[in-house]
Amino acid sequence: MTLIIGHRGARNLWAENSLSGFENLREMPVEGVEFDLHLDAAGDVIVIHDATLDRTTEGTGPVNALARGAHRAINLKGSERGDVIPTLDEVLEIYAGTDFELHVELKADGNGMPYPGLEAKAAAAIDRFGLAQRSFLTSFSVSVLARAREVAPHIRTLCSYHGPDAEREGVLAGLRARLAVADVIAVEKKLLADYWDLITANAPLDRLGAWVPNQRADLDRWLDCGLRQVTTDNPDIALVAREALNHAPAS
Repeated sequence: MTLIIGHRGARNLWAENSLSGFENLREMPVEGVEFDLHLDAAGDVIVIHDATLDRTTEGTGPVNALARGAHRAINLKGSERGDVIPTLDEVLEIYAGTDFELHVELKADGNGMPYPGLEAKAAAAIDRFGLAQRSFLTSFSVSVLARAREVAPHIRTLCSYHGPDAEREGVLAGLRARLAVADVIAVEKKLLADYWDLITANAPLDRLGAWVPNQRADLDRWLDCGLRQVTTDNPDIALVAREALNHAPAS
């Protein structure tokens, strides 16, 4: 069965990377959640996708300029209950009593530079909650995942792979570099479709995923080709699609 992972806490259903979204997703029969980490100015780990506040919150400016605790006063856009930017510990607490996989993405700052020490801080928090066996440290960066394996060899890694990296590195060379540092490669759906034969000839299906299909036809396609996982903003549609595939008559 292909696993369904809620992207940014299922951002098409609830405010992106919000505690209410994470809590609601926890009640769905999906297998995992994906969310994103940055550091504030004090070095505390907070959960937000962009390096700036502007798109997803009612604040402005760089995330890494936030003073300690300032995230608590910044509301998320689109939240019906007034969610603010959560901390990593708050998100981990939601999933500590579940069977969910946690796909924990290590983001870069506004200059594209990895945060020093983020790998170790994320791993330490995951360990405090006893979630190492159900977690992946994820990144687009091969070097970040290499460091993650050094500081936390007991936590699996996942590398996201998309067109710009493949164009710069070469599809196969980029794939091989990622296979060397990651247990799973999550491939952007267009790249995976365009190079399906090449990618699947060099990586087993149980180490591959697709992101981020959201429409029913796309979800039907990617849930029915043997991939390990599909990461989606619409886990509700994905669940309907998977249920239909599971009950489809054999051809």
